This record gives sequence, C-alpha cells and structure tokens, in this order.
Amino acid sequence: MFPTVKVRLTGLDPAASYIVFLDIIPVDDKRYRYVYHSSQWMVAGSGDPPLPHNLYVHPDSPATGQLWMAQGVVAFDKLKLTNNRKPLVRGQVSLHSMHKYLPRVHILQTKDLDTPPEQQARVDQALTYTFPETTFTTVTAYQNQQITRLKIASNPFAKGFREASRSRQYFKRMMAAMYNSPKETAARETRIKQRAVIENFSAERETISNNDRRLRKSIGIK
Repeated sequence: MFPTVKVRLTGLDPAASYIVFLDIIPVDDKRYRYVYHSSQWMVAGSGDPPLPHNLYVHPDSPATGQLWMAQGVVAFDKLKLTNNRKPLVRGQVSLHSMHKYLPRVHILQTKDLDTPPEQQARVDQALTYTFPETTFTTVTAYQNQQITRLKIASNPFAKGFREASRSRQYFKRMMAAMYNSPKETAARETRIKQRAVIENFSAERETISNNDRRLRKSIGIK
C-alpha cells in the first residue's frame, strides 16, 4: 500500500501486551471513475459488496506497550492490497478497484501470548482510531504520472524500477559523453570528410562514365 499508513502510539501500559491491527472499510456504496479532462473522480454507479478479507495484523504483534511506544512510528509498510477475492499470500487485503476506502487502526490488549494474533483480532473488543486524511481510492494503474514517479522513488517494493531507471539514465549520460568527447568529435568530423570525399569521387566517376558513353555513341563505338 502506498503511501504507507504510519501511526505513533502513546499512553499504553508499558508492561501489558497489545495486538495492533488494521482494517480497511468502504467510505460509501459507490463506484468511481477518473475524468481526465477535469482531473477529478466522479461517481460511476453502485459499488460492489465489501470483500471479507480486509484485516491486517501488524507483524510485531503481540508486543508490550513499552516496545510499541519505543518504536516512535509504527508503520504498516508490509501491507499489500489486491483485487483478488481471496488473498493469494499472507499480508494481503482484498479490495475492489475504483472504490473509496478508509483505513482503521485498532489496538487490542491481550494476555494470551499463545494464540496467533490473527485469531484474537476482534474489532469490537479493540480501541479504534480513524484519520479522514487517509481516505483513498483504489486503482490498478495510477492516473497521475507524478504519483507513479513518487512511488518508484519512495516505495521499497519498486527497487527494480529505480535500478532500471538509473541504468537507462546512466547509459544516456555515457552515450552523450562519448558522443560529445573531443576524441569522438574529431573522429566524427573525419568520418564526415571521408564520406564527402567518397561521394565526390562517386559523382566524378558517374560524370566520366556518362561522358565516355556519349563519346562512344558519337563515333559509333558500342
């Protein structure tokens, strides 16, 4: 998920254990489309029913309140979104494309350190926090090229794109440097002069050949 949801936790019992998890709920029951000429989202019809797999437990759960607060920023940077009805790998949340969603962060105190946190995560038993500024619209392709460049530059999962981009830029710089170096410039000028000489020589040969044919014809020689 990009940008990543990040929160700071304070006021927890340092000695108690907590499970921190996140779910993503629909903002409304509508489906949207992006209108390019006005650069805005418009309602395109009724939305699809919410998918059931929309809960993600932070991988550090459970942890003591002291550890959660000592982290400074708790980031859900391993969360991945998919439009598959059922997640294919762990850590994915299933959402519909072209719908508006709001992430919710939940904090659940627990004394059970044996049961997997995914089985303990209950929204109705947890403290829930929402941030309206984190509302987003799901897309399968970014509608804004600046966002695409920002993700490639900032998203750790886009390392391959950054390396490919740097390789292309390096290749262009090297080619430009080679092409504009004094040695290459002199060689290029030499090739141009040689080509001009060859072209002049070919033209002269063509002229001589034409004159020879006219002379032969005038004296009756085939």
